[in-house]
Amino acid sequence: MTSIQNIQPLSAETLFDLLKKEFPDYINEKLDSTLAIEFAHVYDIINVSFPEVIAGTVLTITISDDNIVVTDNETTSEERLEYNTELLESHLVDFLKMKAE
Repeated sequence: MTSIQNIQPLSAETLFDLLKKEFPDYINEKLDSTLAIEFAHVYDIINVSFPEVIAGTVLTITISDDNIVVTDNETTSEERLEYNTELLESHLVDFLKMKAE
């Protein structure tokens, strides 16, 4: 779990729009890839999925007025162990810091 100060502050709706519009290009440039990324938003929670490489929700973002918390929905499946979810989380956290702090 990683906590980021929400200095801007960004609402869940604003962050959801930013993620949909800007995060795929950001992470694909960093990884030199063409990952498909899916986002789901309900109230103050945004789920992030990478369906081409890992089944299910990989990361959950919880937004409050003061903080943005990123949680890795870690499992022990072989599929999860084959892909570096820490790298995906690291790039997401860097993106969020750039937008929120």
